[in-house]
Amino acid sequence: MAEGSVSVAEVQTSFQKFAVHGDTKATGKEMNGKNFAKICKDCHIIDSKNVTTTDVDIVFSKVKAKSARVITFEQFNQALTELAPKRFKGKSKEEALQQVYGLIVGKEPANVGVTKVAKAAAVDRLTDASKYTGAHKERFDESGKGKGKAGREDIPDTSGYVAAYKGSGTYDDKVKEA
Repeated sequence: MAEGSVSVAEVQTSFQKFAVHGDTKATGKEMNGKNFAKICKDCHIIDSKNVTTTDVDIVFSKVKAKSARVITFEQFNQALTELAPKRFKGKSKEEALQQVYGLIVGKEPANVGVTKVAKAAAVDRLTDASKYTGAHKERFDESGKGKGKAGREDIPDTSGYVAAYKGSGTYDDKVKEA
């Protein structure tokens, strides 16, 4: 192998990390088109000048089996062999491929834009029951402990009388009088 070359095993490790990314059922032996595009993007194989997302999609379609929706590591290597000369113009195929490998080795899927945990101060402020107003205030006692069902629900009146009826409980008396 050439000087400064990268072992295929190292590339395969990165391949597996990207292959299972975002897919709980993935084994790491095959990679779908979305993750192939992601590895190309995260490892800067896509540079938007020489290699675009379209190029990556075309190469992916070219190397995969006709009916398949995934590529194996061998096909992945084929795809890189196709993309390498485009990415590193003026280099020999081998040199270009080594440089592409160099970009990939040691990389893991970057979770760019993944939701961060909210800052604790904001959560504390929003969950401080002593600052609640209106109907929500009724649901907590002074210590900030929830009152449970008593504080939350209008307990239904199942006496059989219409709400706010002042003469409730007087029916039996009226029947006796008659």
